[in-house]
Amino acid sequence: MFSSLALRWLPRLFACALLLSWGPRAAAQKSPAKPAAVAAPRRQLAAHRTAAPIKLDGLLDDAAWAEAPATGQFTEQQPRPGRPERLPTEVRVLYDDAAMYVGAKMVEASPDSIRRELTQRDGIGNTDFFGLFLDPYRDHLNGYGFIVLSTGVQFDARYSPANGEDDTWNAVWDSRVAPLPDGKGWSVEIRIPYSAIRFAQAPVQSWGVNFMRQRKKDNQQLFWNEVKPAVDGFVNQWGELTALENLHPPLRLSLTPYVSSYVNHYPYNEQGKRNYSTSFNGGADVKWGINESFTLDATLVPDFGQVISDNQVLNLSPFEVQYQENRTFFTEGTELFNKGGLFYSRRVGAQPIGFDDVGGQLRKGEFVYQNPGVTRLINATKVSGRTSKGLGIGVFNAVSAASYATVEDSVGGARREVLTQPLTNYNILVLDQSLPHNSYVSLINTNVTRAGQAYDANVTAGLFRFVNKSNQYALKGQVNYSQRRGQGLNSDAPVSDRSGYKYYLNYGKISGNWTWNVDHGIESDTYNPNDLGILFGNNNITQTATVSYNKYQAFWKVNNFSSSLGAYQSLLFRPLMYQDAGLYGSANTTFTKSFLTVGAGADLDITKHDYYEPRTAPLGPYYVLVPTSAHLGVFASSDYRKKLAYDVNIGVRSYALDERLERPRRAVYALTLSPRYRVNDRLNFRYTYDYNLKVNQIGYVNDGLDATNPLDQPLIAAFGSDVLLGGRRVSTFTNTLTTNYTFTNRLSFTIRLRHYVSAVRYQSFARLRPGGTEEALPDYARNHDNSFSAFNVDAALVWWFAPGSQVSLVWKDATSSYLLGNEATPLYFDNLTNTANTPHNNNVSIKVLYYLDYLTLRPRRKAS
Repeated sequence: MFSSLALRWLPRLFACALLLSWGPRAAAQKSPAKPAAVAAPRRQLAAHRTAAPIKLDGLLDDAAWAEAPATGQFTEQQPRPGRPERLPTEVRVLYDDAAMYVGAKMVEASPDSIRRELTQRDGIGNTDFFGLFLDPYRDHLNGYGFIVLSTGVQFDARYSPANGEDDTWNAVWDSRVAPLPDGKGWSVEIRIPYSAIRFAQAPVQSWGVNFMRQRKKDNQQLFWNEVKPAVDGFVNQWGELTALENLHPPLRLSLTPYVSSYVNHYPYNEQGKRNYSTSFNGGADVKWGINESFTLDATLVPDFGQVISDNQVLNLSPFEVQYQENRTFFTEGTELFNKGGLFYSRRVGAQPIGFDDVGGQLRKGEFVYQNPGVTRLINATKVSGRTSKGLGIGVFNAVSAASYATVEDSVGGARREVLTQPLTNYNILVLDQSLPHNSYVSLINTNVTRAGQAYDANVTAGLFRFVNKSNQYALKGQVNYSQRRGQGLNSDAPVSDRSGYKYYLNYGKISGNWTWNVDHGIESDTYNPNDLGILFGNNNITQTATVSYNKYQAFWKVNNFSSSLGAYQSLLFRPLMYQDAGLYGSANTTFTKSFLTVGAGADLDITKHDYYEPRTAPLGPYYVLVPTSAHLGVFASSDYRKKLAYDVNIGVRSYALDERLERPRRAVYALTLSPRYRVNDRLNFRYTYDYNLKVNQIGYVNDGLDATNPLDQPLIAAFGSDVLLGGRRVSTFTNTLTTNYTFTNRLSFTIRLRHYVSAVRYQSFARLRPGGTEEALPDYARNHDNSFSAFNVDAALVWWFAPGSQVSLVWKDATSSYLLGNEATPLYFDNLTNTANTPHNNNVSIKVLYYLDYLTLRPRRKAS
């Protein structure tokens, strides 16, 4: 019962992937090169101690620079790995008792060969840059990155196995750029104060180091110590910075106080309610270096009112929506806490656990007057670091205040409070031991403790990764155990899911053109880490096998080629039953001259038993039978160096007709168009249009049957515990426009507009019975149509007036509406009009942060 689309396209796609995988071998054999999967030898550079002060102006004309050893001879990593640089780069490193200095000169063919698009901090556009990477402990796993663009804009990041490149991390450091005297190139001076990094105290030490250069004109990325794309890992491919003597980690103590003020307007237009409200806030972030290895980060009375708005969506699935974390404290320096996937930081300060239960506690004549959707965070603290022996230790703790809903008597007006979340403490402990050959073992514990009788939760996990000496094969795994103890909020009943477990194993070849891996995992039916983590459906047994071929050298008319093929299977853990199985494959390449990247992906999903869609417990008796389906998706991404560039994604999923079910054929269509236009080096626009159409989708009817509705009463009597399903047409539109104007490398303006509409129209209904059978309900007439619209404007003017210090002026406009039954409409412009006419919440705020470093504030000793 395979669809014609599957039969037509899947074999062709898989065959093309295999042919392209084998095709380049002859071309590759023509140029004998070093084995692609063996890391390059580690280069060394000696740093030079200086007693003379360095004037940071980007010119490298201080006498001390001439005394430092110079190095160069970078090697290309993209687009042609292994090629020596054509235009020279020269780098020197100095250091003194307070900081490390890096100076670099980048030669160019002509002044107009340097790309100089201005961006916000941590943004890299159509721009050249120079980068410095440091691994002070030389564990080859964890490192720092400091990048300076040709415009002077700074970018910094942390590198770790858990987070990869974490560009949300920000340090306080300084840099300057300048053109070379003849105009044919540019130079940069970087000052990294020792307070920005962590390192051991030793008489003589060596650090891991690498330098990087980007030449955007030719889309080139080059490294001082060659980084081979066929070798697994990044930090493990850096060189060595030697001759560092008598370095003493300084006292790291800084305070970043803030003040903020808000003006909010919402048109209640009700007697006794003000449309306007104002607030004034103050607090601080504190950093304290406990010793040479560990740092305490704390936020006191935090204010997250200026973070970008969430992308709200209509959720028809049985799983919660995972939102991106935009709060700085929870994104910076969290690489240790993110190991094992046990920390979903949006749980801290999230919706109260009793938010949805207030209605069930109303007395006669009462209504909900106010029900806060988030809990107020009192404080949060992180202690993290790594010893000279490679032991990483992290402790995270946060406390949120108790939250209450206010209910009011509709007759007498009396009000009372209902507890929706008690005072809550969130805690994470991480021990992470780095091992030789890019390996590690870790132990993680998360704990949520609530005041009073509400339940507490605890999850413990052990992780490991063992890599052989040649960095060719790796075995990694994870074992988790979750516990819940106590009772539900405002309930005497013990909480469910009291304990459970999960484990995962993966083994494979990780380096080379050909790589492969196999994995196996189990999540028990009672495993639940959701109090501080996030889980999408437990009660699973899964296994996959994947083989990939990547061609990194140019051949024919393309720069590279990547492909993969795989198979998967999943079972229900309890009771042990078939759930899902299928095949998948993908391929993509980038053309040499145009730098157009194109790719395709396909999968074949064999008849699926969806045990989660019916929303019943325990899983097993009820499931929605999903026929065999085939998906084909293609994408194209043009060269971002051009003023006008674009990204396009098109996807189609076609379902087979199942003779056991009297359903129309199902299908899913998806389209994403994202053009971007760079007016000049200061102003750019990006527009994204997302369209998704699901035809004859079968799913749980969210609001179910209504015992007060005469049309539903006969069905309720006949249904028992059976489930109501609906055949529906779901159309979703998302329009997003982002505009950036950068005045200088320290002052920028961004505005983002997003409009989202999802409309659901039910066309048929059925009764789901045990075993996946369905009974059509042609006479069921209740209208379950619904539509959801959301509109947001986020505008921000940000000025970095000093290192680590900024002023931000933010305007936010937000509204949303959810319509049911006859009020819902599937028409886009009707929903757009309704969104425009719905009351909007407008918020204008200004926030000032000022960075204070103890080392710059302490009194200077007078010379004797």
